[in-house]
Amino acid sequence: MTKPMPLDEFTRLPPALVADCVDGLAAGIDAVAARAAPSHRFLRYGWFAAALRAYGGAARTLTVVREGEPAVALPIVGAGPAWLGLASVPGCYWPFRSFPVRDDAGVEVGEALLARLGREANALRLGPVYDGDPGLELLKAAAQAQGWAVLDRFVAESFLLDIAALQAEGTWPRNSTLRKNRFHEKHLGSHGALDWDFVSGSGWDGAAFDALAEVETKSWIAARTDGSDAKFTMEGHGGFWRAASADPVIAEMMWAAVLRVDGAPAAFSFDLNAGALKYAIANSYDPAYAKHSPGKLLYYRNLVRGIEDGIACVDWGAGDSGYKRVIGAERGPAIRDWLFVRPGFPALAGRMLRGLWRRSGHAQPKVQAANASASIE
Repeated sequence: MTKPMPLDEFTRLPPALVADCVDGLAAGIDAVAARAAPSHRFLRYGWFAAALRAYGGAARTLTVVREGEPAVALPIVGAGPAWLGLASVPGCYWPFRSFPVRDDAGVEVGEALLARLGREANALRLGPVYDGDPGLELLKAAAQAQGWAVLDRFVAESFLLDIAALQAEGTWPRNSTLRKNRFHEKHLGSHGALDWDFVSGSGWDGAAFDALAEVETKSWIAARTDGSDAKFTMEGHGGFWRAASADPVIAEMMWAAVLRVDGAPAAFSFDLNAGALKYAIANSYDPAYAKHSPGKLLYYRNLVRGIEDGIACVDWGAGDSGYKRVIGAERGPAIRDWLFVRPGFPALAGRMLRGLWRRSGHAQPKVQAANASASIE
């Protein structure tokens, strides 16, 4: 009688992968986002739908299904002249522009995704996105195996506030800082009654967004720029955030701290809470109260509340590093724009234009440039 073969002698077959592309946004986006890294679970159907509504574009979605479950979902829209065959990931630049990947997706998923992408576009722009982004790393690993050209350009440094580490070293915020803040709050109160409020989830309605927009219209953004970078005015990006809040999961992640003086909005701090990570998206204040540092007072209150809610790290993103370093933030991953160019003549042309693409970005700190080159070449 033949003995049965021991289980450990069986060769495990690779999982069945099916790559597809559909017009519009695929229903499976939310299923992938729910199994993505906690930091990326806001990349839901509603996030991309809000981007299309606010910024336009006709989307297609590439998906790779593994053993009956979607493992990655890549929404794309056309970019540049149609004859170039360029695609980009729709979305918002805050905190970054990427796509959802299940946290257990392997390189075989990326290879299947790129093989399907090569039938839809000559090149994909991904970014701005952080070094180490799961979607980025998946594509980079697959591109190396399949002969795609990979080009990057530096956009900015990011800054991270590791609250858990600072608290392990001692009390944070320091008692001396909180005493100074109470002193400023006392003098700020001479302008009227102070009200500190927090908005999230079902609290996102027209009035809540109007309050943030009101502060922005009085801030330096309106005074020194054309206002197109404002996050909550209708001339800026207000349409995106209002549309994104229609998804109750995203709305629950959206968080604002608001200071009112005699009932009028005077400052806000707006974040996206992703598990124990808080993305600091925007903050602004009415310059009429600048002498008393209303923005600083508000974001310290906001961070103390965040600690109570389990926030362990704050991603301050790019931009003015002065106040971020003062509060304790340190340099985090670089933020870059990437091009993935399919094999053949497109990849050859992409490699020839690598220098031009990099020069179209910003100057990069030498240490980060050396690390980036080592990770790509």
